[in-house]
Amino acid sequence: MAQKFNGTGVALVTPFKQNGAVDFGALEKLIRFNIDGGIDYLVVLGTTGESSTLNANERRDIWKFVAESVEENIHLVAGLGGNSTAEVSSQMRAFNTDHYDAFLSVSPYYNKPSQEGIYQHYMQLAEVAPLPIIIYNVPGRTGSNITSETTLKLAAATKRFIGIKEASGNFSQIMRIIKDRPSENF
Repeated sequence: MAQKFNGTGVALVTPFKQNGAVDFGALEKLIRFNIDGGIDYLVVLGTTGESSTLNANERRDIWKFVAESVEENIHLVAGLGGNSTAEVSSQMRAFNTDHYDAFLSVSPYYNKPSQEGIYQHYMQLAEVAPLPIIIYNVPGRTGSNITSETTLKLAAATKRFIGIKEASGNFSQIMRIIKDRPSENF
């Protein structure tokens, strides 16, 4: 599964009209621009896509629109995360996986969970997610860092985790993950 995400992936922004509504015409142009530019996959509604500022209907409509707008050879990652493990689990179970290949899920934000709390959060998601999960470590947005130890523990625990979007900026941590990752799935 992780091999689907080799090459260049782009996190789509969510364009808005002056009135605050999602601009689907501009979103279509962004999708075409990126595909024409040779990307290999798109990330839909990660933090770049302003996912935390959209309501459930807007998120659902964007995921559906993108899935219907791309060719079969373009892989899609759905950004789906939050600070409530129960809520994220529920959303993952209900997610329409048509044309999507994986979830990108940020560690719980605002709560500043312990490393054990982060581990338990992701393990709960792994139990219910209908798609593989890419762990998203972005301490600048979440208020807590997923350490290399926790990342490697998750990667070893289940093949449901296929990678990490590592945005800590800590190169020692990044290199440890690269060096010690389980090669068969992560």
